[in-house]
Formats: sequence, structure tokens, C-alpha cells
Amino acid sequence: MKTKKNTILLIFLLFLNVQLACNISGNAGTPDTAATFNALYTAAAQTQQSFTTPIVLSITPGLPLPTGVVSAATASSTQQPTLAARCDAVGFVEDVSVSDGSVFGRGADFKKIWRLKNIGTCTWTTSYALVFVNGDLMSGATKVALPTALAPGQVIDLAVNFIAPVQDGHYRGYWKLRNSSGGLFGIGTQADTSFWVDINVKGASYELYNFAEKACEADWENNNTSLTCPGNNGASKGFVLSVLNPVLEDGTKEDEKALVISPKQTGNGFISGQFPAIKIKNGDHFKAWIGCQHKAFKCNVLFSLHYRSDGQLKTLGVWHEVYEGQYYVVDVDLSYLAGESVKFVLNADANGEWHDDEALWFAPRITHQGDAPTVVATNTATSTSTLTSTATSTATSTLTSTATPTSTATPTSTATSTVIP
Repeated sequence: MKTKKNTILLIFLLFLNVQLACNISGNAGTPDTAATFNALYTAAAQTQQSFTTPIVLSITPGLPLPTGVVSAATASSTQQPTLAARCDAVGFVEDVSVSDGSVFGRGADFKKIWRLKNIGTCTWTTSYALVFVNGDLMSGATKVALPTALAPGQVIDLAVNFIAPVQDGHYRGYWKLRNSSGGLFGIGTQADTSFWVDINVKGASYELYNFAEKACEADWENNNTSLTCPGNNGASKGFVLSVLNPVLEDGTKEDEKALVISPKQTGNGFISGQFPAIKIKNGDHFKAWIGCQHKAFKCNVLFSLHYRSDGQLKTLGVWHEVYEGQYYVVDVDLSYLAGESVKFVLNADANGEWHDDEALWFAPRITHQGDAPTVVATNTATSTSTLTSTATSTATSTLTSTATPTSTATPTSTATSTVIP
């Protein structure tokens, strides 16, 4: 590039020298000087345009720019693409009522109020509506029309009345807005994310059946034989014990009963206990904490819960536990078995070879939702009076009175007179 520029300059100077020489010598045919320079400039420009390598201007940040030069960074910053404005878009402002995770009793009425902002470019008319999308409806309306029009930038409070479910648990329902054309829109950068109502339902429960207290009502067995209850601690054939004040893996001493069950001391040994039939009600739960017996350091067991109904054994859950200083909560909703009489089966299996495999079912029980029924004590007195009179050569008179308490309050009195000739 530099060589070509020098060549052009050399040609220019050569022509200039020739022209000056001609003028000095006084030749009669003097050419037009301006025309000569124009020709030279034209030739130089044409030569420059024939170069294919572009000229790059290097700009050092922080230094002033030459007049008329525009920084590439400055030019691009004024032309950054912006997100296209959306006709319909929601801005979530706040939960006016019922923040996420609020707790309600079973069947309780509540009202959820969302404060929302129109961050789109179109006005929300009264033909727009708040609509249920998916999740838990909780007896709410599926559509609530907007009570008033809302221009872009304005804020509105939208409310829906709900009824909490009758079962304990966590519930969430998802909602969006719907425009007059039936299109759904919501929050987020793409205006397509739902907002929601999120609650927990809790209420009183009482114990229907305690497996630890009734351990010996079950039929216990290992891989190939029946087991006695209670068993002998450490027995190689496996054992079951009901213990009060058990100590959990983390060293916590509890004040409720637990089942300690240990499988047969062999590879993949197991122990299983089948309890008498229990009639399940809607809202019943099986609850327990599971872990290894305290200081059973090599414990590695599989807990499992089953039930037998109509002669078939079905599994409700399986949990793997090793001794790591923790315990875990088991909570199984049995509502789908409502009305059935089922026999629950509690198992513990050695996960491979037996090593300190003493499984702890702490406070295993069936609970029912609601307040425990009130037991009213009654006293019942039953009085019986018998009079017997015997006429013989010797007159004898006998009087007998008996009082017997029973569980039914029904006082009665009976008099009997018998004459024997």
C-alpha cells in the first residue's frame, strides 16, 4: 500500500518538474496549469479507489476524537434493539391478601386478592376476565370479569372467593387474564407466566390405631418361620420389640412408643408383621418417623408399608435408610381406601448382608382428621329384689338384694313372690 502511494507522489513530482522546465525554457505551447493538476488529482484518486484493502481508523478510548469521526461504540449504543411493546401484559404488584403458604382450616372460606398493573399498550376493557388455568381450583369461580376498564399504566385489585379443601395438604391454583379475543396473557418478560394462589390446609386429627402399642396383635414372620412377640433382643432369627422412650439416630430421646424390628441375620433377610383389619375413613393417614436404632452404626435397611385387601398385597411405600444421624417423616394419605377394611403390613429388609440392621418405626399410627370423639362416662345401677315365702311345718322367710354396676344406665327393680304349698 505504502509503495503504491509513493509511486503516485513520484509521478506527480515528475510531471511538475517537466511543467516547470517547460515554463522556464519559454516554449510557446504553454499547457493549462490548472488542467494539468486536475488530471493528476484525478489519476491519483482513481488509483486510490482501485485499492481493495479498507482503511481502518484506530480510536484510543479516552482520547478526544477528530472532528467528524463517530465512535463505533457511540453509534451502536443509539441503535440497540428494544423489546417490542405488547398489547396485553400483566405486571404483578403484590398479594393484597393470602400470601403464599397461608394456612387455613379444612373447608374454610377465604378471599384471594391480587394487585395487578396493566403494563401493555392496550386498555383492558370489561370484556377482559381473570380466568383459572390449572392446578387446584378450590371451589373458586373459573372466570371473573373485570369490574372496570383499565388503561395502560393503571393498577387494579382482582379478587376470587375460595373454599379450602377438606383434606390436609398443600394447594396451588394458577391464573391468567383473558382478552376480548380469548387470548390468555400473564406476567413475565413474555407475558405468558401464570400468577397463583398458594395455601396449606391443616386441622385437628386424632389417633385411631397405634401400631407400636398393639405390636403383638400382628402376625410376625421372617424369611421362613413365624416369630414370637415380643421377641428377644439380638435374636439371629429376627425380632420385634415395642419400646417406650426410644432414642433416635441423632440422640434425641422421645416419649412415645416405637417398634424396633430386626430382620433375620442373613443375606437379604427380612421381618414382616401383618396387623388385624382396620376400616379406613376419608381423611385417614398413616404416619410415622423412620430411622435406624440408636448406635446401630452399620444399619442399612429397606422400610416398606403394604396393605392386604381382598387377598391381594399392595405396596404403599418403600424407603431406604442408613445410619447417618437423621430420621425421616412418613405421611401417607389413605383416603382412596375409604370404606375398605385393610390389613396393614410393616416390613424391614436387610439391604444385602445383615449388619446392625435394627429398624425403628417411631410412633407408627393411623390418624383421622377432626376432633377426637368425646367419651361420656355413665354409671348404671341394676337392683334386683327377690322375696320368697315357703309354707311348711316350719315357716321360712328369705330376702335377697343384689346391686350390679354396668356400662348402661338402666335402673330396674324386680319383685318376685313365690308360695310353695
